[in-house]
Amino acid sequence: MLVKERMATPAISVTPETSFQEALKLMRDHKFRRVPVVDGNGHLVGIISERDMLHASPSPATSLSVWEVNYLLWKLKVSDIMTHNVITINLNAPIEDAASLMVARKIGGLPVVDDAGALVGVITETDIFKAFVEMLGGGEKGLRLTLQVPSGSGVLAKLSEAIYNAGGIILSVGSLDHETDGKRELIVKVRGVNKEKIVSVLEALGDHVIDAREV
Repeated sequence: MLVKERMATPAISVTPETSFQEALKLMRDHKFRRVPVVDGNGHLVGIISERDMLHASPSPATSLSVWEVNYLLWKLKVSDIMTHNVITINLNAPIEDAASLMVARKIGGLPVVDDAGALVGVITETDIFKAFVEMLGGGEKGLRLTLQVPSGSGVLAKLSEAIYNAGGIILSVGSLDHETDGKRELIVKVRGVNKEKIVSVLEALGDHVIDAREV
C-alpha cells in the first residue's frame, strides 16, 4: 500500500501572501490542523499549523482593543508565521514509511509531493489509522488469533495451509515487529472455522496460540 493510495487529494493549500484571517477561516471551515503553503508553481514552500496560529494570536490579557487586534491580524501574512523547513513524503513511498516518519518526528500529518517537489496531497494520522484497521480486518466478524510462531521461511505457507485444510478463510495477517528466542508474534483473523478446532490444529502444527477470541 502506497501513500498515493491513502492521501487526501487534491491538497487544499494557501500561498505565502494569504492573510492570517483567511488561513484561520480555511482551517476552521475544513477542520484542518495544518495547511501546506505553496508558491505560484504549486511547489511546497512551507506549512502552517494550529500551533502557529495560536502563537501568532494575541494573549487574552492584551491591552489592545478588539479593533486593534483585528487590524494587526489582517496585516499578518502566512509567510510571517509559517514553518519553512517542511517534512514531506513522496507519493510513491510505502504507507508504513509515512507512519514511521510521523512517529519519529511526533507530527500528525505530512504534505505529499511528487518527484518534482510539487504538492499533490496530504496524508494524516487518521488516514494511517484507517489503513491499519483495514489491514487487520477491523470491523469484520471472525476469529482473531494471536500466535507465537517460529521465525524463518515457510511459516506463513504452513499456517495458511493448516487454516485452509481446517475449512477456514484468512481475512488478515499482521506481524509484530519483535522477535524473541527465535519466535515471532502474528495476529491472524479467520472466518468459517470453530475456535476449539483451529486452536488444536495450530498447536499441533507447532504454533502457540496466545489468544483466540470471536470479534
